[in-house]
Amino acid sequence: MKRQELRAALHAAGVDDGYYRIEGVHEPAPTPPDFLFLRKAPDGVWETGAYERGTYEVIARHPDEAAACAHLLRLLVRQGSGGPAGRPRT
Repeated sequence: MKRQELRAALHAAGVDDGYYRIEGVHEPAPTPPDFLFLRKAPDGVWETGAYERGTYEVIARHPDEAAACAHLLRLLVRQGSGGPAGRPRT
């Protein structure tokens, strides 16, 4: 899965746009106070994590875009229900 496909999957699952940021694909403005994110790190690996109170906290690092997308999807969509998991809490 690529970032554009992830964005479409989250939209289809009903996840609110303010719950996440996907680098280069979905960058809400103004910036929400807290959200989950997917971004490419300077060393080339992909990171997923949480942003809260102006601080980025990396939860996991992934070898490729597909693995990072799958992880963010699992964080934001309840498995088995197809519905949103709710506002991220960190």
